[in-house]
Amino acid sequence: MLKILLAEDVTMVRGALTALLGLEADMTVVGEVGRGDEIVPTALRTRPDVAIIDIDLPVLDGLSAAREMHARLPSCRTLILTGLDRPGTLRRALSLSVSGFLLKDSPYERLVQAVREVASGRRVVDPQLALTAWDIGENPLSAREIQVLRLAAGGAEPQEIAATIHVSLGTVRNYLTKVVMKLNARNRIDAIRIAKDAGWI
Repeated sequence: MLKILLAEDVTMVRGALTALLGLEADMTVVGEVGRGDEIVPTALRTRPDVAIIDIDLPVLDGLSAAREMHARLPSCRTLILTGLDRPGTLRRALSLSVSGFLLKDSPYERLVQAVREVASGRRVVDPQLALTAWDIGENPLSAREIQVLRLAAGGAEPQEIAATIHVSLGTVRNYLTKVVMKLNARNRIDAIRIAKDAGWI
């Protein structure tokens, strides 16, 4: 019997999934949580085989919770569900040793199949998401450009960025201009969006 931990912040969705998974002859839901920070404590108590984790959870996001799970309870496989078709998120998930990654609009039968595959040690990735991630290619930004863009994404103004990384204001503006050009973005905000979607920041 596969023991499942379900992490989903929408109560109705969580309840429906719990009921459906409970109908499977080889599965039982041993824990349900609605926040990311509740995942690992619940897993340590219930010892699930697979944790199905929504990527967008309050307090602690699903990927951060999955990373903590891998460190604290490596025997539990993690299957991430996302409503966003962001290939960069897939890259980040795979780098964190997540076992599976599915879009939320996948058929329920696909979810059940994915749980069984993940439990048996295989990796499961939504094929459309995998193709999109493949098409994105390598990150064109330098390490310093990534640092500057990450600070800008966090809300820092060019003057703050300059002080943080100990360069002149003009140098920061040059970095931001290069980033916008390299990403074929309309402006700094668009560059941040592109880089986030691709998983580069």
